[in-house]
Amino acid sequence: MQRVFFSPGQSVALFGGSFDPPHEGHRLVAEAALKALQVDFVWWLVAPQNPLKAHRPQSLKDRLTATRKIADHPRFIVSDEESRLGTRFAIDTVRALQKNHPQTRFIWLIGADNLRQMHRWRNWQALLQNVPVAVYPRPGDTVKAAFAPAAQRFAAARIDGSDGPKLARQKAPAWLVLPGATSPLASSHLRRASEAKQS
Repeated sequence: MQRVFFSPGQSVALFGGSFDPPHEGHRLVAEAALKALQVDFVWWLVAPQNPLKAHRPQSLKDRLTATRKIADHPRFIVSDEESRLGTRFAIDTVRALQKNHPQTRFIWLIGADNLRQMHRWRNWQALLQNVPVAVYPRPGDTVKAAFAPAAQRFAAARIDGSDGPKLARQKAPAWLVLPGATSPLASSHLRRASEAKQS
């Protein structure tokens, strides 16, 4: 995989996940973030394995290929950067990318379901203190996420969702919930449907 380079001062939304499989809901999030945050790129970080999931994903090669088909856009980047860096946890990935791209402004892009359970992530408080976070609404999760430990702990750092274009220049901790349409699609549902069809 060729190394990724950015021009000084560019802003990038980091969109990590297993993408097992990637689907149109993922693309919806990435396109909405591109518009609402006004970043230069959305970088899809296809993870080797989600540390919180016991499910063993499809091969990284297959998921990269499928994700590149979904993320066919001139301002989307798809890579297995975490494999190259040797990182497993979000905080380690963010720190490594900030070190390798010191003149790039990063935002960590997640769904509301991830905000709900972020307190289970390794060094989650350090993550929020190191990089601004954009949260995309998800059906059934957005309201509950507002009462999650991470949201409560950093309630004072929340900014209005309409201030998306300012987020990349905010000093962490800073986070917001993006406006936008939601998708009922979930990779776990698609996997179960595919397994049921095959059986």
